[in-house]
Amino acid sequence: MWRESIRGTSGVICAGTPVSVLNEGNVIGHGLADPDSPILVRSWGEPFNEKLVGARAAAAASLRRRLFAGQRTNAFRLIAGEGDRMPGLVIDVYEQFAVVRLDGDSLRPHRELLTRALEPIVKQLDVIAMSERESVRGEKPKLTPWFGDALPSQVTVEEYGVPFVVDLHDGQKTGAFLDQRDNRRLVGTLAKGRRVLNLFSYAGGFSLHAALGGATHVTSVDIAPKGHATAQKSFALASVDPNQHSFVTADVFQFLDRSAARGDLWDLIVCDPPSFAPNEKSVATALAAYRKLHKGCAQLLAREGLLCAASCSSHVDVGRFMSTLDDASLGRSDLRLLQLNGPPPDHPTLAAWPEGRYLKFALLG
Repeated sequence: MWRESIRGTSGVICAGTPVSVLNEGNVIGHGLADPDSPILVRSWGEPFNEKLVGARAAAAASLRRRLFAGQRTNAFRLIAGEGDRMPGLVIDVYEQFAVVRLDGDSLRPHRELLTRALEPIVKQLDVIAMSERESVRGEKPKLTPWFGDALPSQVTVEEYGVPFVVDLHDGQKTGAFLDQRDNRRLVGTLAKGRRVLNLFSYAGGFSLHAALGGATHVTSVDIAPKGHATAQKSFALASVDPNQHSFVTADVFQFLDRSAARGDLWDLIVCDPPSFAPNEKSVATALAAYRKLHKGCAQLLAREGLLCAASCSSHVDVGRFMSTLDDASLGRSDLRLLQLNGPPPDHPTLAAWPEGRYLKFALLG
């Protein structure tokens, strides 16, 4: 529950304190306090305990088994926080390993309880080790084991049969952006016979799917050379020669300007930037950045080309995001919205929780 929706509190409230929510003296919910967060109460609905955690984790695991049965996919989100009614808890599975990420502080005092409840559920998925990943700005992520041995630096996973190298120690988020899985596969189906440009390419997921889908050439652009190194390992695993494609280490905005000056064109452009809006105050600046970025993409898109534009900023809703892809923003009037995707099924949301529908992936052509 958001801080501004709560009229008052009583007693000493520390991070992780079990609390009841009252309305006119009647208990209407239960949760854990998160006093340093805008979300003052992480609502569990029922009193928080080990049995509740285990039951909800078991339900989440059962759903994932059904979702990925026969899909040749062993990298997925097992627990998606509020979407699985387990607020503040994210667990991603990578083959035999799992990575935990805690949002806020409400669950930090309950690590032992969580480990006891989660370990048997996670092990049923053939996971042999699970660690929590803690990120501090400006520092290397820290991995703390919850059970099993320390996680390896890198692991190879499958995504609809496509092999990928995931960097568990130095990669973004928990190691990879699993929420773009279905969109990566979509790009693979669109790439045949096209010259593809992948902006903010990171570990090259879109690039590899495009290459396997029959792209004549793929250009991957990212400012971090480590991402290209990981991508090239994945290309080799998939029997795709990375030397037949281009990996450019550059600032994307500068790359767009230089490419436009040369008159370069691509038939399919994928643009998946990091979040431009970490909070509501930054939305106006973020929208200006999206407009500049999308106009730059439109200048490099060949006639009858396809543009895939993504946003992972929860503070930029669908309407605001689409306003950065209209004719005026793009500087051309021949593109239409063909498809608009959100998070995949292993990133479920609740009807009353629009913030969970953070991912927007627009296909224009």
